[in-house]
Amino acid sequence: MLAFKIRGWAAWAPGLESEAAWRAWAAGGAGQSTSEPAGASATAVPMLLRRRVSPLGQAALRCAWGLPDAARARIVSASRHGEFGRTLSILDALCTGETVSPADFTLSVHHALTGLLSIAQSNRNGHTAVAAGPESFESGFIEAVACLQERPAEPVVLVYYDEPLPSPFDRFDTEAGPTLAMALSLSSEQGESFLLGTGTADEGAPPPESPGLAFLRFLLTEQPQTSWRGARRQWHWRRLAEAA
Repeated sequence: MLAFKIRGWAAWAPGLESEAAWRAWAAGGAGQSTSEPAGASATAVPMLLRRRVSPLGQAALRCAWGLPDAARARIVSASRHGEFGRTLSILDALCTGETVSPADFTLSVHHALTGLLSIAQSNRNGHTAVAAGPESFESGFIEAVACLQERPAEPVVLVYYDEPLPSPFDRFDTEAGPTLAMALSLSSEQGESFLLGTGTADEGAPPPESPGLAFLRFLLTEQPQTSWRGARRQWHWRRLAEAA
């Protein structure tokens, strides 16, 4: 299993936009709406940056913006579909003979959000984009931890964001999870200690909760461990007790 520490987190979903709301949800209660992602710094993302991205992209950027080490960390973004609305807009324009929006064309690539984030924060440490179907969150997570193992002195920020596909493409998205944006600041030196491991997936009914939400519930309720079964792999997270 791979060891890592979490220095900070931030998350956003419709109706779950404050730390209190997320903790109430994790404990089995209902969320309440506010304006900023839970766990995020009060520092606002610059207006010029916000205007260029979709609402989901804005939420992902806000989640990452105020995390510890965000301006100097290696960034790993994970998303199954990315900002699919931009790709759909390009396809619609091509079908109707209209001019493709330069902004949609520029920002339709899968790593566009993290590229904007790194430019805005003058972060030259590089970024990686991961798209791995229904297991995009876990695959991005293991990529982030692997980066940390490779260079322990360099922190890593994992940014995850996704939303269901719009009609008529939703019929192909049989394993769609809820709309969610989150970011985690991972370190080898500071923060709460965890282990990440994988194994062969057992057969059975699909898990009732998306992997991102399952991990947030584990993180916020201080469970000792949790697992999530994907189509090919079983993913395990374990919380390590701190030495007295």
